[in-house]
Amino acid sequence: MSCVETFELAPGYAISRVIRGGWQLAGGHGPIDLATALDDLIAAFDAGVFTFDCADIYTGVEELIGEMRARLLAARGIEAARRLRVHTKFVPDLDVLPCISRRDVERIVDRSLRRLKVDALDLVQFHWWDYGEPRWLDALRALDDLRRDGKVRHIGATNFDTPHVRQILDAGVPLVSVQAQYSLIDCRPEHSLAALCAAHRVGLLCYGSVAGGFLSDRWLGAAQPRGPLANRSLTKYKLIIDEFGGWPLFQELLAALRRVADRHGLDVATVASSAVLMRPGVAAVIVGATSRAHLAANMGVAATRLTPADHAEIAAITNRRCGPKGDVYELERDRGGRHGSIMKYNLSAERV
Repeated sequence: MSCVETFELAPGYAISRVIRGGWQLAGGHGPIDLATALDDLIAAFDAGVFTFDCADIYTGVEELIGEMRARLLAARGIEAARRLRVHTKFVPDLDVLPCISRRDVERIVDRSLRRLKVDALDLVQFHWWDYGEPRWLDALRALDDLRRDGKVRHIGATNFDTPHVRQILDAGVPLVSVQAQYSLIDCRPEHSLAALCAAHRVGLLCYGSVAGGFLSDRWLGAAQPRGPLANRSLTKYKLIIDEFGGWPLFQELLAALRRVADRHGLDVATVASSAVLMRPGVAAVIVGATSRAHLAANMGVAATRLTPADHAEIAAITNRRCGPKGDVYELERDRGGRHGSIMKYNLSAERV
């Protein structure tokens, strides 16, 4: 097993600093062969990436990871299964928010327990679509009650902005992490959230560090894509590129990343993720992969140590960015705006 750097997210709870993401396995990026996907997940585990991210709304992913756990237990015993860390999410549907109850919270948690084949969930990351619906803190307290009952070990938040993370902390909920979009083209956590999390020892778990694949060699020197993109992920991150400063500035960033990558014998995507992993307050980066072919690059994210000169060369471009402005997930919360209008808000009901 390769050595992957770990981070103690809570006392006695260590995670790998590279987390294998599950969104790409939910079917929205193309057909998934379940047997191959299962083998790929186990290969990542064997390589030292022992932390996996999923969600109750990712079609089939909790079940897939539950099967991985069962295979590890059967083939390698209880110690291997205990080493596995699984972070899921609690994402109540938009339509449910006005009337959500403690029973609803427990029902969703129980569903994740069944799918993942466990008695307690390692980390449940809470997402709430609309702050205008005031029951969010009640739902979070219900989740904390389930922690006290032993069904949940740790609680995190997903896509919460700085004021609401502060409210969670003030309410006494023992938050251990905040999952947020964070990349060289989306530095919104640096505006205020990262400092708050650092002050309270809340780890940042970062997704989108390669912007859905845009921060890669594939797009260096490529023409700006026009028309419908292949999937919703690419559409989402192309909007972030527009906020960043547009395609010409993005190409300058890719060129700078390529120069840094040449000095280290790496690819652009690995450099982009490593740069985020080295930012203050970042506990781990979540890397998405649809096949084992990405494993070597994923391992390189944690092993890479960029130099001050590397960071300066990257910053010479990123310091010229126009945005995105505002707090974490602020643009995406505007359901009538460009970023919010591409979201799907009622996926949990489809996955009962």
